[in-house]
Amino acid sequence: MLFIALFEDDPERLSVRQEQMDAHLAYLDREKDRILAAGSLRAEPAQNARGGLWIIEAADKREAEGLCHADPFWTHGLRNSVSVLHWSKAFPDRVAPV
Repeated sequence: MLFIALFEDDPERLSVRQEQMDAHLAYLDREKDRILAAGSLRAEPAQNARGGLWIIEAADKREAEGLCHADPFWTHGLRNSVSVLHWSKAFPDRVAPV
């Protein structure tokens, strides 16, 4: 099943992003078979990130939530919240541009 994880960051804990970036990227790399795409969300390109979005492939919602909660950004307190939603891809043959 496919899921979208939509994260909101704690604006009082933005230093965690810089402190944990290497560990966060290593985690995403280790889980690349399940976390298919990931990136930060910003109101404007030059502004600080306000959260993030992942596309996850998991057996069920519980597994997808577990991936979110094991991320160093979550365990070190950067994230305020995460919404994990089932995702139905409209065009399965299309790949997002990089």
